[in-house]
Amino acid sequence: MALNIDKALGVHQDALLLFERRTQLLAENIANADTPNYKSRDIDFNRVLNGEVSKQVTLQASQPAHISLTQSALDASIEYRVPDQSSADGSTVNMEQEQAAFADNTVRYQTTLTILTRRLGGIANAFRGE
Repeated sequence: MALNIDKALGVHQDALLLFERRTQLLAENIANADTPNYKSRDIDFNRVLNGEVSKQVTLQASQPAHISLTQSALDASIEYRVPDQSSADGSTVNMEQEQAAFADNTVRYQTTLTILTRRLGGIANAFRGE
């Protein structure tokens, strides 16, 4: 029986890429909080999950039945945040919102990484016959 590692890991490997890219965006937002006219950005998860990005971007497939999240699909899902309140310097960064989003994203990343680690451990145990 052949093992398809992509199938075994499921959507979690793409989720890690998504959370990693979101970490970069949130870090940029936080770093530029005092930059005048800086526009904060984030990933629209609903758009990614609903597959709207895949309609706009041609995805690369390693196999006909497998479609993975590519960098271009990630970039297409990045949007500017609409501010809750305008600031005097034109920046749309809300530090409380950015820090909360960063903490939430970190928990999601760690949870996904834990799931992947356990799946890989299960595969390793199967190879060892345990």
